[in-house]
Amino acid sequence: MSTRRLSDIHDALAIKRSMDARREEYLDVMTFRSNARPLFTEIFGPLIGVKEEWRAQGATEAEIDMSAFRYRRPLYSALPLNTGWLAGPNDVERILEETDAYIIARDTYGRTVKLIKGSATLALPLDHPVATMDDWLRIKSHYEFSEERFGDGWEAGARQAQAEGYVVSVGIPGGFDEPRQLMGEEALCIAFYEQPELIHDMLATMADTAFQVLEHASRRIQIDQLDVHEDFAGKSGPLISPRHIREFLRPYYRRIWDMLHERGARIFSIDSDGNILSVLDGLIDAGINTLLPMEPAAGMDIVQVRARYGNKLAFVGGIDKHVIRRTLAEIDAELEYKLPPMARSGGCLLGLDHRIPNGTPLVNYRHYIAKVWEILERETVKP
Repeated sequence: MSTRRLSDIHDALAIKRSMDARREEYLDVMTFRSNARPLFTEIFGPLIGVKEEWRAQGATEAEIDMSAFRYRRPLYSALPLNTGWLAGPNDVERILEETDAYIIARDTYGRTVKLIKGSATLALPLDHPVATMDDWLRIKSHYEFSEERFGDGWEAGARQAQAEGYVVSVGIPGGFDEPRQLMGEEALCIAFYEQPELIHDMLATMADTAFQVLEHASRRIQIDQLDVHEDFAGKSGPLISPRHIREFLRPYYRRIWDMLHERGARIFSIDSDGNILSVLDGLIDAGINTLLPMEPAAGMDIVQVRARYGNKLAFVGGIDKHVIRRTLAEIDAELEYKLPPMARSGGCLLGLDHRIPNGTPLVNYRHYIAKVWEILERETVKP
């Protein structure tokens, strides 16, 4: 059994980040209160292999860690508060098998997972702990409230981070994503119809715990942003219907968001790849006001969505990651279409919609960065 961790893969892809916009500016831009200077970021960094490709093309180490490139972005301080699965002392990640092609591991949920080397950054589960209500009841204690959910020094750390200009954020388990981690995608989608009481109990338990943790935390520190990771859509649309958003996710989201929003939180951000156009109305009704990463290949066009929803939705991402490995003319066309209206309207932290793909020439990325700033400086509203 290896001592390596699956997270070592992500560590190898890490990039250096700087704070180029303080929390007050970021919050005002993303809630349409001001738009003095556009925001621009690299959300995730490179895919596996891109750093090696760029080194072979003569990249400097500052280009490899992305610190050579110009951005305007905030930095986030995620409070060390656990609102989801609380692992026990034996719930530790273990590498069970490793070959040149893949890694088989046991994760903290107790699942067997497989990571394909050289292309994947996330391991896929081969089994899941929950199929029935009895299964859920056996592991339900992992989601119940405990003082262990508060990390050491969380309050002092949050106050220091806020004073230094960080955005103070918290996360809750995804109303779709966390049951999916426990059941698997197909079983969960069936359970919405055949075992709704199971899903209701899961989300009620998670809501109770998240509420207790964040109600206490928000009395002590100003929380700026609530994050939820869902990833419940593909190119053809979401795996959850508008009706199920209303029945299952809305009560869960609203229980937490309404309390935090009343106490000054300003951003409720959902992370989902894929095409979520058909459920946007339901997500807005559930409190969501920021979308990430706005995947163009799935039909998420930030210009069109802004035209439809105005200042109801802010965006993070939105620039087609695939375009930057095509021609320079295609890069220019993508940026000229999207950046001017976004720069003028605000409510955007612009960037690629996901990791920099393999096959992206270094010269293309350099051109991309230069062109972004040529357009943003041209379009910046002068006082």
